[in-house]
Amino acid sequence: MAGHSKWSNIKRRKKAQDKKRNKIFNKHMREITVAAREGGGDPEYNPRLDMAIENAKSDNVPKDNIEKAIKKGTGELDEGEGRYEDATYEAYGPGGIAYFIEVTTNNYNRTVGDIRYILNEHGGNLGTDGSVDYLFEQKGMIKIPSEGLDEDDFMLEAIDAGAEDIENEDGFFEVYTKRNELFEVRSNLEDGGYNIKNAKLVRIPMTEVEVDHETALSNLKLMDELDNNDDVSNIFTNMKMDDQTLAAAEEL
Repeated sequence: MAGHSKWSNIKRRKKAQDKKRNKIFNKHMREITVAAREGGGDPEYNPRLDMAIENAKSDNVPKDNIEKAIKKGTGELDEGEGRYEDATYEAYGPGGIAYFIEVTTNNYNRTVGDIRYILNEHGGNLGTDGSVDYLFEQKGMIKIPSEGLDEDDFMLEAIDAGAEDIENEDGFFEVYTKRNELFEVRSNLEDGGYNIKNAKLVRIPMTEVEVDHETALSNLKLMDELDNNDDVSNIFTNMKMDDQTLAAAEEL
């Protein structure tokens, strides 16, 4: 789990450095819009929307943008560019690395075309439904700043709150939960006074594949290119993220 989380932190830093804040905002707003359409515009009764709003706030998305995205989802505002929907794609990267790609798109043909093109350009290919899904397990993940917290005390309280596993990575406690218990554990931790950075569903590889340095670099470039696509919201792979691989990611 830790390796993929570190890569996520690296790509977040790169985005900040590359001034891609607008893309981050757009991805949050799409998630808010879809969540509001599916479960209504009141976050008190829509856990997915509540989580999407809090995640957006943690990335400093302006309140006006959040409210506009909610109104688009509830139909109070025209979505303009078209109705956004969730979709997933399964693929293989260099060296046979498995990819599970989550998107939010208003044009399936455009998105699948873009993803297929990026994969082909980087030595990968699009798979069929179910071709890699079984290699991943879906979990909830909650990030909490670890500064000022005693690790042992926090772990005990997180377990009491319903956590399955806790890791301490790059200044954050990462709390892993069962898929269907994410909202409950997040609420329990908030009630305990903890500051939630973000909370989301992730896909954890059940086994990781170790590759040589060149193959790792090829996959990291592919991951970076996919992440630059506006429609792509999450990328999960089963490539082993050891220290050498993560060091290479920093250099991209």
